Amino acid sequence: MDKMLTLLPSSIYDELMVVAEAHLSQIEEIRIRVNRPLEVAFGQEVLFGKNLVTAEMADQFLNRISQFSFYMLDEQLRRGYITVAGGHRIGLAGKVVLENGFVKGLREISSFNIRIAREKIGVAEKLISALFQKKWLSTLILGPPQSGKTTYLRDIARLISQGEKGVEARKVGIVDERSEIAGCVGGVPQLTFGSRLDVLDGCPKAEGMMMLIRSMSPEVIIADEIGRVEDIEAIREAVNAGISLITSVHGENLEDVMRRPNMRTIIDEGVFKRVIVLSRKDQPGFVVGIHELVEKGSSALYQNKVKSGNY
Repeated sequence: MDKMLTLLPSSIYDELMVVAEAHLSQIEEIRIRVNRPLEVAFGQEVLFGKNLVTAEMADQFLNRISQFSFYMLDEQLRRGYITVAGGHRIGLAGKVVLENGFVKGLREISSFNIRIAREKIGVAEKLISALFQKKWLSTLILGPPQSGKTTYLRDIARLISQGEKGVEARKVGIVDERSEIAGCVGGVPQLTFGSRLDVLDGCPKAEGMMMLIRSMSPEVIIADEIGRVEDIEAIREAVNAGISLITSVHGENLEDVMRRPNMRTIIDEGVFKRVIVLSRKDQPGFVVGIHELVEKGSSALYQNKVKSGNY
């Protein structure tokens, strides 16, 4: 959080202190919009500043997060966000530049959405008995936006790579497409993990999973936000190679996820043995339930609610 705050222009930082100094440890999002007041979200509450953000302030912020090398951000601008040290992701909106009908990048950026990434070391420890049975079980973590999916993936990676509660450390590879899970700087993770960890930073999930399988011999692969056809094919390759996969997907519940053809296919094939359902009840990270998926005919069905509650 401190590193993120140092990137803010002094005028925006001062406004933030006026608006939300008492809530700094709870902030989830900071929204900066030209000609609009600063917006700060934490929990279910949203607070607004009194002064309008100017175009000059927005330009100062963009220069800082790009390290005054705007051209180096072309790929990230095409995807609509920038990830900075610590795993904080900054969403962007403005004038879209098209090339042959496809998004080439953004210019005249007028809106920023800073999503604050936080380590919650130990948050996944109570999941070990459900997710580990002689090996780490392939697991799908689902929940709506900002329900804590990435936070759980990060702590599970820590548990696997360092070992915990009598479970030996295992080799784990992270495909960190959005640089959020490991918070790499210069390719080196800045967040807390064990020794047996390898990260492909900024790499598309499908290609990254195949690269790890070919070159790093992981026992577990962790990636977030799956769903594309390419992701499904890579998941099949990983599972056929005897590798466990722990990943996440947006959704309110399993039924919601099963409405998507790609996800239904991979779930029906019995790839995942556990499903963790998260919600934003009270605060991010509320575990609605942990479910075992068992094969029955050609489909995988809910069975055995294991645990629930806010960890």
